[in-house]
Amino acid sequence: MYYIGIDLGGTNIAAGLVDEEGRIVLKDSVPTLKGRSYEAIVKDMAMLVQKIINDAGVDIKEIKSIGIGCPGVMDSSEGVVVFANNLNFRYVPLRAEMQKYFSLPVFIDNDANVAAFAESVAGAAKGARYSIAITLGTGVGGGIIIDGKVYSGFKSAGAELGHMVIMVDGEQCTCGRKGCWEAYASATALIRQTIQAAKENPDSLINKLVDGDMSRIDAKTAFDAAKQGDETGKKVVEKYIGYIAEGLTNIMNIFSPEVVVIGGGVCKEGEYLLKPLREKVAASVYSPDVLKPDIRVAQMGNDAGIVGAAMLGRDA
Repeated sequence: MYYIGIDLGGTNIAAGLVDEEGRIVLKDSVPTLKGRSYEAIVKDMAMLVQKIINDAGVDIKEIKSIGIGCPGVMDSSEGVVVFANNLNFRYVPLRAEMQKYFSLPVFIDNDANVAAFAESVAGAAKGARYSIAITLGTGVGGGIIIDGKVYSGFKSAGAELGHMVIMVDGEQCTCGRKGCWEAYASATALIRQTIQAAKENPDSLINKLVDGDMSRIDAKTAFDAAKQGDETGKKVVEKYIGYIAEGLTNIMNIFSPEVVVIGGGVCKEGEYLLKPLREKVAASVYSPDVLKPDIRVAQMGNDAGIVGAAMLGRDA
């Protein structure tokens, strides 16, 4: 049997035909052209799916289900997108609309959840029944896998791991609260921390790397400076890794995952990031003899949304 996975994003709609092992047989994409009605967007999704089926030469009878990963808050049980600000969706009956085109079971879930599922099925956490996936990007996304299944709470509104507070009355978060993990551990936060350090230490290598232009500082800048021995860069990186560790320790104490997968651009730092991160978490977890911090870099990349969405229907 095969499965269709759709990664519905604010810029593109990506879809793929996926086999039982989570391997993509064929994939394609079209622009989302957000701002249109949800009916128009779903019609494009359906046309894309039909094109993939035709191009792959697969009979519709060989396809078990369609899965859709979408940003925002889902009611997965009802197949409704409650709210997705990137798409201007509110209470959109995504399952019912898609089933106007295909008489197949349709599953929906949050995009971070399906990305975590992809890592557990075919990526860095393959073989682990209990895993957590964290994405360090503009914000901090998270997905929880319990006993091989996506856990997202009542009405699929949970697993907002980036919005646990690690610093009471701390930095302002975009969610409205203060001190959220996202406000300290996201790539956005790292850039802010690097800029602040560069301003306070004008002689640091950070400033030289960007020719004094603070607008050129990105999530790599502090790491690049640290690797060249710059003390300011080292302090920024150490503090930033400490913030990541603080949140991961909380998560490990609560969920006791076998594997934690880290994704997003920051994870490209590899062991320079992961080695001290594992050490800090190991020194802080409640049960160090049980909770061994097996922290790995995400493997699925841009295919995570397609594969994770497709696999939503595998064991249903």
